[in-house]
This record gives sequence, C-alpha cells and structure tokens, in this order.
Amino acid sequence: MEIRSRRRQTENGTDPTPAQPQLRINVPSTARERVPSVDPYGFERSDDFDYESYEELMSEYLAVLTRRSIKWSKFLQGRSRVEKNLKVKRYVRKGVPNEHRALIWMAASGSQDQMDKNPGYYHSLLQAQHDPKLVEAIRTDLHRTFPDNVQFRKTAEPCLQKTLYNVLLAYGHHNKAVGYCQGMNFIAGYLIIITKDEEKSFWLMDALIGRILPDYYTPAMLGLKTDQEVLGQLVKIKVPEVWQAMTEHNVMWTLVVSRWFICLFIDILPVETVLRIWDCLFYEGSKIIFRVALTLIRHNQALILQARNLPDICDHFKQITKGAFVEDCHTFMQTIFKEPGSLPMATISKLRETCRAQIMAEES
Repeated sequence: MEIRSRRRQTENGTDPTPAQPQLRINVPSTARERVPSVDPYGFERSDDFDYESYEELMSEYLAVLTRRSIKWSKFLQGRSRVEKNLKVKRYVRKGVPNEHRALIWMAASGSQDQMDKNPGYYHSLLQAQHDPKLVEAIRTDLHRTFPDNVQFRKTAEPCLQKTLYNVLLAYGHHNKAVGYCQGMNFIAGYLIIITKDEEKSFWLMDALIGRILPDYYTPAMLGLKTDQEVLGQLVKIKVPEVWQAMTEHNVMWTLVVSRWFICLFIDILPVETVLRIWDCLFYEGSKIIFRVALTLIRHNQALILQARNLPDICDHFKQITKGAFVEDCHTFMQTIFKEPGSLPMATISKLRETCRAQIMAEES
C-alpha cells in the first residue's frame, strides 16, 4: 500500500481500516536505507515509499483501528458460525480485521459449508493422477506470481510457491471446465496470504470462480466479456459523458478494464484497498466489482474527458487507479456505496442477459 501526503477522516461514527498489530510504525531512517521494507503481507515497499506520511497516519489512527478489531472480536466471541444479517453486512463494509478475514470470507461465501460437507476432498485431488498439461501451465506461472513478495521467493522459508502450486493444481482437477487460466495464480496467492491455509484457499477459489464470478476463467471467458460490456452500459447510464468519449474514440471496454475484472483489482489498487473490496465481494457478490469500477470512472471523469486519443484514454485509466483517493481505503470504500448511486441486482442481471446474448451472436 503506497501512502503519500494525505489524511484519513477521524472516527466520526464510522471506523477506518483495521490495522495489523505487527505493523511497525517507527522505522529509523538508517534501517530504511539498510534493509528493504515489506508490508504486513510480504510485499516490498517501493523505493519512493513515504515513511513519514505513513508513520504520521499510523500514529494517529492505530488506536482507532485497534478499537475496530476489538468490536469484531467481541462480536465473534463464542460463535462457531456467522450468519448473514444487516449487522454483519455493516461490519463487513467497514472492514474485516486481518485476523478474522479467513473466518468471515469462508462463512460469507459458503466455502466453510462446502469444506465441511466434503472432508478429505481437497487432499484426494492432490493425490490423484495429474494432467501433464495442467502441471506445465501452472509451473510456468509460479515464478511470475508476486515477484515483489518475499513470501513467494524460492529463498523464503516456508516458500508459498509450493502452497500456490497445490491450490492451483487441485482446483484445475476439481473444475476441469476451467483448468488453469492466467490471473488465477494471483487470486490464489492473495487467498493464501490471508488464510495461510491450502484447503481454505482452495474452497474460496471455488466460491469465487464457481459461484461469484462464473465463466470468468473458462476458455471462452463469456462471463468476463459479458461483465465488461455490462460496465460499459452502466457507464452509459451513470456517467454518459465518459461513455460518449469512449464511443467517439472507438475504445473497447476490454482494452481498459479487463485486468480490473480478471485480477479482481490485484496489482491495480493498493493491497489494503483490494482486501477491503474482497471483504464485500465475498459477502455481497459480484455487484461490488461494478461499484468499484463505476466509482473509479465517475470520480475521475474530468481526467478521463481530457483524453484526446486512444493512448490518452489508456494512460488516464491507469492514472485513476493510483493516488490518495484509492490509497485511503476506508474513505474509498465508503464512496463506492454512495457515488454510483442505486445499483439494483435486477438491473445488472438484465444487462448481463442482453450483453451475453449479443456477444454470443457476434461470436457464432
């Protein structure tokens, strides 16, 4: 998570992003020069990381973030199950502390139920005979997965590449219609970082790819293509000036937002912001992706409209995923539920039906 000069709002009835107890906020300058710093998830911080702003921010909000964690701990105390209700939804939207993320993601997505109903299934997949083509495809991408994360390097102990390989291999055999597709390695990697558990990561993959985002990763990628066009239609409704500009410059939506969808904003937005998005994605489903995308576009429409040609548009779409607005994950998450306005699932479903039919007709 890159942090520049910025401030987060104080606790005015809402709670900022949960922090991790292990965050080190007082880093001597000599240590910064001597040792490459990593964030709590193992990602190396960039050379231009603003330590002073980070320390200022954390010194101001650490107590608030701790109180948020305490609220979750009190809520979960003595609970073996977490049922969906308005209180939990409100808590999730405010952010799930990292120590409770695996539990909440598993419960909210139905993954815990699936794992409980299928004891030993994950390990049976690993023990089965493996498809050589699947093995080769996965191995090819292992070293490309988070090269800036110290936990995925071969020198790490333990090295998460082996865990990543197991999860992807098991899933490829579990869902033969998907097998393995580029982009899945980053999703599995994030799940492993948070859950620290192979089997839970596998079942969360199953929830994302099998239920929350169906047909995103199949060979035809019909679900992915459909949702990109759905976003275009939503922009036409919500931000018509941007839709008009895209049309005039003949820019296909897949050119500027395909990585947003296929990587679920990994390597697009800061780590903490991605995790906050995923909190809601597991709880509320795919509609969250549209809310995030619409917010990025609507909030930055003035910049997008400055584009004079195709390269400008592509460059401006990269710019809108950086900076203070997306780094302040708590304010950003509050904004995604306000700025796009009403977004009924019925509207999305109807648009999906229309866009899917159009794509299938064009490809037939």
